Amino acid sequence: MRIVDLDEAHVEEYLICLEDWSDEIREAGDHKRRWYERAKNEGLRVKLALDDEGSAGGMIQYGPIERSFAQGNDLQFIYCIWVHGHKKGRGDHQGRGMGTALLKAAEDDAQRRGVPGMAAWGLSLPIWMRASWFRKHGYVKADAMGMQILLWKPFLGDAVAPRWIRRQKTPDRIPGRVTVTSFRNGWCPAQNLVHERARRVCEALGDAVVFRTIDTSDRCRLLEWGISDALFIDGKEVRTGPPPSTKKLERLVRRRIKRL
Repeated sequence: MRIVDLDEAHVEEYLICLEDWSDEIREAGDHKRRWYERAKNEGLRVKLALDDEGSAGGMIQYGPIERSFAQGNDLQFIYCIWVHGHKKGRGDHQGRGMGTALLKAAEDDAQRRGVPGMAAWGLSLPIWMRASWFRKHGYVKADAMGMQILLWKPFLGDAVAPRWIRRQKTPDRIPGRVTVTSFRNGWCPAQNLVHERARRVCEALGDAVVFRTIDTSDRCRLLEWGISDALFIDGKEVRTGPPPSTKKLERLVRRRIKRL
């Protein structure tokens, strides 16, 4: 295994989270590409774990917390760390230490640059981006918002703990129409997939439905709302992890149309 910085040869794989076998992830549009093109000029760093054959089996992306969906000063923020665990495509690479190696490489990079600490988000449930996994690697809880845990590891004594950006308001509905509001940041293909599915559903259902996009890659918009990625139907938030199917989203919207 080798840990390397992202290069042009692996960009396309990175943009779809190494799932080049997946037709579903290609539904997510080009939002990740546009986010990456901007973020790479704003301090984003990406590292890949390559197996003995040179195939990328894992990735980590991190950058200044001031550009993330958390708040803090001078810290690096881990957007995600992902080791491919599907049998399809490049195969299951989990359980080989790739995640640990990626995390250490990112921490070493940050410390070499004098960064005072590293932040990451995790879930309290034993699924993807587990908070418990980061705790095993020396991270402690800095803040919590439902099942989303914000963790950090200080490197220097003057490091200041990060905090979640909390919701400031909820989108209103337009009277007489079903109002679907999508908050889209762009960094996560899974959330981009939800956005694209919802958009297509709304377009197919005609004038009874209005679809609104709030682009939270604009930091001012993110802070205005306190929301990074989310989907609301008539002001009610829809669970987006894992991404709901097109059929489910259509069913939810049609249910609201019947109440008009």
